[in-house]
Amino acid sequence: MKVYQLIFLVLLFNRQAYCKTDIHIGYSLTLEVPSDYSVGLLGRAFLMETNQMVPNFRVALSVEPVKGNYSCSLEVFLGDVKVWNSGHYSHFYTSDKCLLELTKDGDLQLKGPKDQIGWRTGTSGQGVERLEIMKTGNLVLVDGLNRIKWQSFNFPTNVMLWGQRLNVATRLTSFPNNSSAFYSFEIQHNKIVLYLSSGKRNYSYWEFKPTKNRNITFIELGSKGLEIFNDRPKKIAQIPSSGMQFQPLRFLALGNKTGNMGLYFYSPNKGIFEAAFQALNTTCDLPLACRPYGICTLSNACSCIRLLMPKNGVGSDCSGEFSEGFCRRGQAEMLELKDVSSVLRTAPQRVNVSKEECANFCVQDCKCAAALYSTDKDGTSSRECFLYGLVMGVKQVERGTGFTYMVKVPKGTHVSHGKSNVKKWVLVMVGVIDGLIILLVFGGLGYYLIQRRRKTTLASDNNT
Repeated sequence: MKVYQLIFLVLLFNRQAYCKTDIHIGYSLTLEVPSDYSVGLLGRAFLMETNQMVPNFRVALSVEPVKGNYSCSLEVFLGDVKVWNSGHYSHFYTSDKCLLELTKDGDLQLKGPKDQIGWRTGTSGQGVERLEIMKTGNLVLVDGLNRIKWQSFNFPTNVMLWGQRLNVATRLTSFPNNSSAFYSFEIQHNKIVLYLSSGKRNYSYWEFKPTKNRNITFIELGSKGLEIFNDRPKKIAQIPSSGMQFQPLRFLALGNKTGNMGLYFYSPNKGIFEAAFQALNTTCDLPLACRPYGICTLSNACSCIRLLMPKNGVGSDCSGEFSEGFCRRGQAEMLELKDVSSVLRTAPQRVNVSKEECANFCVQDCKCAAALYSTDKDGTSSRECFLYGLVMGVKQVERGTGFTYMVKVPKGTHVSHGKSNVKKWVLVMVGVIDGLIILLVFGGLGYYLIQRRRKTTLASDNNT
């Protein structure tokens, strides 16, 4: 067993030695960082916790592997759920050691070798005397008069705790693995919105608006739902939790895998946190339900847009991206996918245009990867053109809904089986399954008729 693993086990075993709610200036704690990188190696030392019933809040110094390096961070946990992290937006990578120090002049710092400072609160000279974890989960630095000089509630990550207040223009963010895009939960003056952000573009995929166009000043998580207030302050709306919830809500979280927003309570019987509300309840409504160039079908399964390149016959199989390098005239064209839409929404770039004009707008835009053309049932009004810088959030819709999704591809590219109808080539597996069911039904019927005929023949022979 490595020395680092021994240190980790000792710190974990002696966690009760750190069951105080505060630490004072001059305190320091060091975790050693292993020289060899290991994906499964995690070092965590708990230094504070609240005096509450389980699950309570705990504060830890952590060293964990991230993309080939070790990240050093200060974290807050509610039970086993990480609800705050100093390295949420920017990791502090270190070697040899990870040092937490509350300096004598009141600055809380994370350091690496040679006193390299990777994160700090910037509270030097403000009279800070101690670091404290409150019963709300708020990590605070206070002076001798208990005045807060710094608090984690002012630096939200992807979690909002019970009693925490978020003002308008504040947002929670979440970063999915293996993607340059990220999710955000944003509070605007007239609505609460979930966004998928890629590059400089934001695409909404869920929103909540108070009735009568009332303006929002701040939101707060109550025991029974997410409460929305105006500037009086007066509650003007609420996103309620489930009627089957018997425990108070503990936190709101924006998932880093799905991008879904949920309100969570603790179930004592199961010993886990459960969702009392989720913004999106269908797989195909999630922004990254499928990989890039994938389509979420009516059966909530993912299927790839299989494309063949004109030169070498190799193209996209839920992995290739064709939107780059199409800035020269005549290099690209739009491949039309009927009865396909997108869960991603943005302001329409063009209105009252034809489908051909919409496709041409994307072809002429080097940063455009796809376009969505929307019309009403008669196809003569409400003609809107949406442009996208990525091919994500794509889903199949019922016929006659008025949506046409178009993907930018190199000129001459075609669908691998030469069919453009989504139901013919996206739902291949569904068709195979349906075919097998039909075959079994007719096979069983045929077997029954043959057996019946044999019995009739035998009975006739016996009578003879």
